Amino acid sequence: MINFARDTRSSNMKVKEPLFSYSLPNIDNNIIHGDSLSYLKSIENNKFDLIITSPPYNIGKSYESKTSIENYLETQEEVIIELIRTLSEEGNLCWQVGNYVEKGELYPLDIFYYQIFKKYGLKLRNRIIWYFGHGLHASNRFSGRYETILWFSKTDNYIFNLDPVRVPSKYPGKLHFKGTKKGLPSGNPLGKNPSDIWEIVINDWETCLWNIPNVKSNHPEKTDHPCQFPVELVERCILALSNENSWILDPFAGVGTTMIAAMKNSRNSIGIEKEEYYCRIAQQRMNDFNEGKLKIRPINKPIHIPSVNDKVSQIPKEWKQYELINSDSQNDIFDRK
Repeated sequence: MINFARDTRSSNMKVKEPLFSYSLPNIDNNIIHGDSLSYLKSIENNKFDLIITSPPYNIGKSYESKTSIENYLETQEEVIIELIRTLSEEGNLCWQVGNYVEKGELYPLDIFYYQIFKKYGLKLRNRIIWYFGHGLHASNRFSGRYETILWFSKTDNYIFNLDPVRVPSKYPGKLHFKGTKKGLPSGNPLGKNPSDIWEIVINDWETCLWNIPNVKSNHPEKTDHPCQFPVELVERCILALSNENSWILDPFAGVGTTMIAAMKNSRNSIGIEKEEYYCRIAQQRMNDFNEGKLKIRPINKPIHIPSVNDKVSQIPKEWKQYELINSDSQNDIFDRK
């Protein structure tokens, strides 16, 4: 069953009947309106094979109260303790974060979070770089174009399915040049390991970078959430780090991206979200997916690259003078050599 239910453990929340009730064969997906820490305490040990989320970054968005970096991390640590308790012995945890900025100084959140997860015994398997080509432009530092996913396992015996996320080999015809396999193909017929830098959209994943477009105004998955991550990003983690019928958790579910990716790939899921408005959007997206109406960017769709003839590729006439100045400057440099 898929239910938009309220968390009744918080004293300021009342029990409310689910807004929707319908079933998918053998799969449960739920969006819970409530506080993550409170709700997690009601969940049994070792339930989830995969916990994946993008926590609040403490940057003053409408759904968070900005505080000091120390207080922010202390609060998050309380949630992390419960997450580790509910993670299965073969389970994985993916923590997708960017940077916290205070008075112009940048704090890379993954560095701070690593110490917390390590403190409680989790083992880092990869620090994955999610690269995207577009975002806000900075004026006092270089524009940020990546975020990170810290992938931890609870034990050394963890779920890892490489084949579903392999990318096509760049040189499929490459052969072994010595040994018993000399003359035979050296690669894997299913493709190669996508590595820990994800740019999966140029020429059907021909590179090893996972370049997944972030969800901006023209993205087909865009909702009112200001920090929505794409289904494609979650889907790759789900395919590789869980099995069919596994239980998946997103403790900061936003508009339900994790649940959509779970539904798409026959996994059970629970999402917890404190903002009722986002819960309603998440539930509607889940309904639309179930009815075949939800727009999702295909997992291997190349990013559009404008041709030289497209207007957006042309140098504006207002910039022509700067092009001339730059050209003259380059000539001066060469003349001095």
